Amino acid sequence: MWPCLPARSGPRLCPKGRQAIKFVVPEAAISVEALAKWFPPARSGWRTFFQPFEKPTAVALAGVSFQIREGEALALLGANGAGKSTLLRIIATLLVPTSGHARVAGHDTVRDSREVRRRLGYHAGTDHGFYARLTARENLLFFGQLNLLSRSAAAQRISQLAEQFQFGEALDRQVRTLSTGTVQRLSLARAILHKPSVLLLDEPTRSLDAIAAAEFRRFLKSEVLRGGRTSLLFASHTLAEVELLGIAWP
Repeated sequence: MWPCLPARSGPRLCPKGRQAIKFVVPEAAISVEALAKWFPPARSGWRTFFQPFEKPTAVALAGVSFQIREGEALALLGANGAGKSTLLRIIATLLVPTSGHARVAGHDTVRDSREVRRRLGYHAGTDHGFYARLTARENLLFFGQLNLLSRSAAAQRISQLAEQFQFGEALDRQVRTLSTGTVQRLSLARAILHKPSVLLLDEPTRSLDAIAAAEFRRFLKSEVLRGGRTSLLFASHTLAEVELLGIAWP
């Protein structure tokens, strides 16, 4: 039986049966626990055929743990090959960790990958995954509908982002004809098209000119993060970007 506290006036706090005070602790937007990833050693020539069957010995991540709460921004700093992109790809459900766990809003990235992807916006640093013979507009419409946007809502959002990121003239051109910087803007627009609650960005301003990079940082700071509902995890080599958008870790 739970103890009842006498009140100075009026009835006791628990006059009948058991009563317990429950505290609701919100789930972290991103939670990473002892995450490790090992890859098989790199091979060349005929030895590449046996690489998938070799024992993983190359360490990409070793026991990484951290949490990001709703509305927080966290930056990953490190040398090339330090494992930043590997970490982002695991959280984005594109890689399976060797050990440990990663969760997005309480959903495990391995067991509940579909629920994780519903909450994510992801921008890769290199492979953007667009369909080269479709136009930029057709690509964004396709990915918007994959993220459960109606065609009309996706079209409206595309117009807004095309104006914001200044690629309106490229919307009706095939992606294969676009410059590297324009494809980069297109990938960033796709990541935030459906207004995700968790945003993963791998070197977001790579290949952008100085003006476009500054405008994108301003947009993230003032439009995406301002409401305190979107959590951001990003990798960057630009210290000014880290200082503006997030807290560097480690």
